Amino acid sequence: MINKVTHPIHFQGNLQKKNYFEGWYYKQVSADERTVISFIPGIVLAEGDSHSFIQYTYVHIAANGQKEMRTGYLRYAIEDFVCNSEPFLINIGDNIFSETLVSVHLEDGQFQVDGLLTLGPFQEIKRTVLMPSIMGFFAYIPKMECYHGVISMSHAVKGKLAIGSKSIDFGGGKGYLEKDWGTSFPERYVWIQSNHFSDESTSLVFSLADIPFNGFSFEGFLCNLTIGGEEHRFATYNRSKITVGLISEERVEVALENRQAALTISAEILQAGELIAPTEAGMNKVIKEGLSGIVTIDFTDKKTGKEHHDIGQMAGIEIVR
Repeated sequence: MINKVTHPIHFQGNLQKKNYFEGWYYKQVSADERTVISFIPGIVLAEGDSHSFIQYTYVHIAANGQKEMRTGYLRYAIEDFVCNSEPFLINIGDNIFSETLVSVHLEDGQFQVDGLLTLGPFQEIKRTVLMPSIMGFFAYIPKMECYHGVISMSHAVKGKLAIGSKSIDFGGGKGYLEKDWGTSFPERYVWIQSNHFSDESTSLVFSLADIPFNGFSFEGFLCNLTIGGEEHRFATYNRSKITVGLISEERVEVALENRQAALTISAEILQAGELIAPTEAGMNKVIKEGLSGIVTIDFTDKKTGKEHHDIGQMAGIEIVR
């Protein structure tokens, strides 16, 4: 149990569970920031509809600025899902996802994604006994609706993918990896992620959600910001405070603060595609995700007085209200 909590990339469940989902989110952005593709391999265990799956979201920005976007959900038998812990590796059909590579052979009607990418090394988040994962001590609490793990804030990507009629070279690109598992996504939540700032050392992930717990619910949040190799954590569990300025269908503005630092985040979805999210009844909730959004951060280190302003591109943004 402890090994799973401290290594969220591992398969947290088992195939005998009921009303359960688990999914890994692999995001890759090309060096020229004109192409981004994410893959979500996972499983859902629901009465009458247990299966494994691979979702993808693809955005390509042409030289004239025109955007092409596609999303897809490919179903596989539950027996097609094979997961190994040491070393970590997922097989779904003839697709492979691990800590060092992604190998995909996806056919979605006339649209295909085929190729091999190598990943790493991962930029992991700081962990302690009281904060074994991005969820802090909440990671130890059983039977929560949804658990969240950040595997890599940023890592190098190499290799090529044939995507539709295009051949995309991801050499020199960047990746991001996280995952979710449990019985259902939160009914309402916000998620923002980018590691494409003008300062290449900067990466950000933020999440705000209504969290049911012991018959009531509370608004919980977490945020991890790395700048120049230093990590700054804002979260419900470390007594940080949040002020929500705006949440609309396309924009989010929040301010975070604790004793060490203050951070404001402003994010905007520029184009969104449909993804399928889990509920207690299975994978049946349609949500919108943007992969080419913009996020602006203003950070102040209270100890040094140092301020940092930056704008992140190719941001992943989900707003579900």
